[in-house]
Amino acid sequence: MVRSIGNVQQDAQVRAVASGALANGDTVIVNADGTVSVVAEVGVSEAVGTPTAFGSGSGFFNALAFDTNSNRMVIAYRDNNNSNYGTAVVATVNSNNTLTLGTPVVFISSHTQDVGLVFDSSNNKIVICFKDSGSSSYGKAVVGTVDPSDNSISFGSVVTYSTVTSTSEHKPVFDSSNNKIVITFFESSPANGKCIVGTVSGTSISFGSSVSFNSGTTAFLDAAYDSSNNKVIVVYTDSAATGNPLNARVATVSGTSISFGTEVTVLSTETQYNSAVFDENSGKVVVSYMDENNSRYGTSKVGTVSGTSISFGSAVVWEQGESQYISGVYDSVAKQVVLFYNDGDDGSKGKIVSGTVSGTSISYSSATQFEPDNAQSLGVGYASSGKSVVFYHDNGTTSRAYVVYQNGYTSTNLTSENFIGFADGAYADTQSAAINSTCSVDRSQTSLTAGQKYYVQTDGSLGLTAADPSVEAGTAISATEILVKG
Repeated sequence: MVRSIGNVQQDAQVRAVASGALANGDTVIVNADGTVSVVAEVGVSEAVGTPTAFGSGSGFFNALAFDTNSNRMVIAYRDNNNSNYGTAVVATVNSNNTLTLGTPVVFISSHTQDVGLVFDSSNNKIVICFKDSGSSSYGKAVVGTVDPSDNSISFGSVVTYSTVTSTSEHKPVFDSSNNKIVITFFESSPANGKCIVGTVSGTSISFGSSVSFNSGTTAFLDAAYDSSNNKVIVVYTDSAATGNPLNARVATVSGTSISFGTEVTVLSTETQYNSAVFDENSGKVVVSYMDENNSRYGTSKVGTVSGTSISFGSAVVWEQGESQYISGVYDSVAKQVVLFYNDGDDGSKGKIVSGTVSGTSISYSSATQFEPDNAQSLGVGYASSGKSVVFYHDNGTTSRAYVVYQNGYTSTNLTSENFIGFADGAYADTQSAAINSTCSVDRSQTSLTAGQKYYVQTDGSLGLTAADPSVEAGTAISATEILVKG
């Protein structure tokens, strides 16, 4: 609780230097430097960086992850300009929506496909999983360590986790409650959708036994980690079932093993390019897909996990066109799910939509174009700076390319802790300002209802319902007076 800042003018009133102008009765926060400011919202405009070619080769099987320890993005891909070797490069995401790239490093000198990538925050390591087409298409993984001083990455030894001929669609997530890597993948002989749990130690990774979640041909796999319920959600098209339905299962990690709840049908007809993203703000899982039975439109459903099961709301169409290569991330600054995709009904242009979850539904923005040519094999990652990066194959120039995307959003300087009261008078920037604070009465309000509790809104106004964050302002004692919360 803030008792005083600077010189106390009178009981329950504080005095501090204004940072920016204050009007009489304004809701006020205290800043980290001890100055005070009016509660306000700040808008950040949407911005799309310039499509930038990377190297002379084409770009397929792309995957990205953000290393929060080094504050760097890692991009992994198959380098068809170097014998299709598995390759990774470290990138710094710049404020002007560009990347500063390090030197590409080969993580396996073999023909590589179906690359997946995830960051292990408990060990500060990057884990890459992939199909080694140069070795019977086995499933393999390798641990990488980023050095931010020169944008480099080094790798430990490659570890095999599936010796079944022909694996594919390797999708890793990090289970932060158990500090484990969970890889979802498909084995074709015999046909099985599987998950396996990995433990990182130093520069290596070890695995438990794989567990089947679907017997039969399993396609368009994706997975997300629900940090609200500490569960892994796997989504997939069951190509062996009638209608090729889109299904989901909730998985629970215990040690180095994994178990699954009952299979849930998301959509009873065929889908492709399935994507699963966990929305941290709502605690929901957003599953997106191309709906084959509805003109191949881009569509989403919001999933709610309960125990070892998941239920879904109604379908929401976000693109009335053929939506391919769907890949999503969660933007923790804008608190939105961001989807990147190829619009096959508009020249296969690369496009972006952003969605806000409310209850069991989601609403999307209009689409924004990021690539005018044919964008394929999209890999996306989200940087903690509030920017997303999409790395893809530009079929118009047959080259690897990337775009940095800044989502538009509105933020506030209000937190759950920094509200201190109301300005007692009008003050210019840098003036010493008196603030009616804890247990005092501010008499400069309007249109209040006596006896009602009021909350500070993110734009500085007062309301009868809590905003996000929830900050109680006090209780009205008349139409113009409020007793500041003690």
